[in-house]
Amino acid sequence: MNNLIIFFLVGVLEDFLFTLNVRFVAEGKAIPAAIFSFLTTVTGMLVLYNIFVQLESQRSMLAIITYALGIGVGAMIGVKVKTGSKN
Repeated sequence: MNNLIIFFLVGVLEDFLFTLNVRFVAEGKAIPAAIFSFLTTVTGMLVLYNIFVQLESQRSMLAIITYALGIGVGAMIGVKVKTGSKN
């Protein structure tokens, strides 16, 4: 159960970072966009690696769904948070 909570929270973090990345790209801020793109990619790859390597097949599907739910919540949070742009 602890792994599922971690996967959910990391999903939230990952999509929050991704949403901020998209904002930085749209604003033409290359350095922050590159940093957030790197962090988003590393986070996603580490989670999927752990799901596929450390969990048995029945728990893997639940972990993927939990991770995806976290990604959805992260998108909502990312849209709601202001980045300080003047738009």
